[in-house]
Amino acid sequence: MNFRIQLALVLFAGLSLMACGSNDSSNISVNGGDAGGNQASASQSWSSYERAEEYPNISTTAGTIEMRDGIKLAYSLAVPADAEGKPIEGAFPTVLTQTGYNISIPVIPASNEYIVKRGYAHMSVDVRGTGSSGGNWDAFGPDEQADYGEVISWLAEQPFCDGNVGSWGASFMAITQLFTAAHQHPAHKAIFAIVPMADAYRDIVYTGGQTNIGFIPLWMGLVTGLTIVPTANTFDDPQAGFEYLLNDIINAGTGFQVPIIADAATGAGPTQYDGEFWRTRSTIEYTDRIHIPSFIVGGLNDIFQRGEPMLYEALKNNATSKLLIGPWNHLTTGEGLPKDEVPELSPLAVQWFDQYLRGMDSGAEDVPNVTQYLYGAERYVTSSDWPHPQAQAERWYLREGGGLSQAMPAEGEAGTNVLQLPINGVCSGSSVQWTAGVLAQLPLPCLTDNGLNESLTEVTFTTVPMAEDYYINGPMQADIWIAATMSLDVGVSVKVTLVGPDGSSKEITNGLLAARHRALDVSRSRFLDGQMIQPWHPFTEEALSPAPGVGEPVLLNVEVFPTSLVVPAGSSLRLAIAASDFPHGLPPLIDLADQVLGVYELLTDAAHPSSIVVPAVPLSTIQ
Repeated sequence: MNFRIQLALVLFAGLSLMACGSNDSSNISVNGGDAGGNQASASQSWSSYERAEEYPNISTTAGTIEMRDGIKLAYSLAVPADAEGKPIEGAFPTVLTQTGYNISIPVIPASNEYIVKRGYAHMSVDVRGTGSSGGNWDAFGPDEQADYGEVISWLAEQPFCDGNVGSWGASFMAITQLFTAAHQHPAHKAIFAIVPMADAYRDIVYTGGQTNIGFIPLWMGLVTGLTIVPTANTFDDPQAGFEYLLNDIINAGTGFQVPIIADAATGAGPTQYDGEFWRTRSTIEYTDRIHIPSFIVGGLNDIFQRGEPMLYEALKNNATSKLLIGPWNHLTTGEGLPKDEVPELSPLAVQWFDQYLRGMDSGAEDVPNVTQYLYGAERYVTSSDWPHPQAQAERWYLREGGGLSQAMPAEGEAGTNVLQLPINGVCSGSSVQWTAGVLAQLPLPCLTDNGLNESLTEVTFTTVPMAEDYYINGPMQADIWIAATMSLDVGVSVKVTLVGPDGSSKEITNGLLAARHRALDVSRSRFLDGQMIQPWHPFTEEALSPAPGVGEPVLLNVEVFPTSLVVPAGSSLRLAIAASDFPHGLPPLIDLADQVLGVYELLTDAAHPSSIVVPAVPLSTIQ
């Protein structure tokens, strides 16, 4: 069975089981500067790095590591083996992966055979309360983070490890790498983090102050489902196995998963606001402690699309760091490589570890600092930094009649009514993205062409066809003026789409904001050429704004997540505006009724010039 289909089925199964049971951007310009800890003279082109297998096989063993409180974590160790499968004696540079997806069930691999056969040991560990490990899971909480440090200390002292440790893995397994690096263990020499999260609240859980109903239950259901599935370890010691399973089910229902989802859905608990709970679980808050070479892989339609380039931005001044962003959702990361000289991810990881764990001159430092796929051009390009050093702020105004123009609107231009319908976007590119790519398995045209949504529930503003290619690279900000028809809460969804000459509308990126969370912290917002281009909203209870008064014009500064796009000559740039983006965001139940009823007016006159500011980059910079 196709891996993505298999994983999608497991994700849905996890959701079914679940039902049963700072360093963020801070008032900085994106102009100027260099790569800090990076090699300033880094090449802006790729060169191939291929190293043949050193060993024909791998040998795998299992065991446990006892933590400070007596909890035992399960691990699996893979080491190089000879042609008969006999493990090679000696110490190896070692790769560490810490996962919540059960190392006994290889649906989401936590070990990389390609790396092991090239002379590395690879140890994979089930984090506390997941897989076959004891304890209670609390999703990157303080106990789990403390375990990361103990695990790497234990690993560095084992006879199979030569004292040089790198970390590797995707998603959950990428996030644990960054938290582990924050412990600053001297054996930890390099990170290869594939699609990691940066800011738990803003990136994924409560985008724009609304609950991500698409991914969070799915993810927690996946971890829980894979944890309570009986494995070989369960049957080896039935009594202990039964106790583990019972504990995991109880913890899911009363300790962490169900309570967190219930709080998010109802809006009854404190975790609906940003605060210590989410900051503790946000890797961006720990980047000042990370001083080892870090390779970040991201996706233009990944669930962590916002935070991946921001992690690179925060790490690049600490040590050599690289950023690769492809045209991927969460399930398709790495698909299509090699392309445009960009290699597959496993050879790239070997190149990274050969340089920083084995001391080989593999050329890792000369890898381009930033490599991004360009939608529209449909190819990879490189640059010396992110945000792009030559980006310039350009503002496009929403105009009466559905135009999008760099000319200011005139006095008296009429606005447009927007229906407050909380299920807009249920079949869209956004719904594919925010269900981690699961819905991409469905053969529905509305998942790839936004035209149906635009004709039913969204209002659109479109440029005339471009006379020449138009290059955008980085975060955007939509400044949307609205006037409510009643004194209730309002939500604004912004989609940026690429409209082809044939009229097709491909969603490129999106943003979301609830009006009650419109308060800004200007000191933490990003500016370009004196214009705010990435707003930072506190999302705290104390910062809540009152509901817009009936007919009262209110400005919402909507963060639109970063992308890289060329609008080809003859094509157009479009904004599609709605009141919601389901399942990406759903207001908590206590606010839902306030966003169901009525219509709000989207204002587009000279006194209320709704617009979007984009980071435009000269075409001459494309390499």
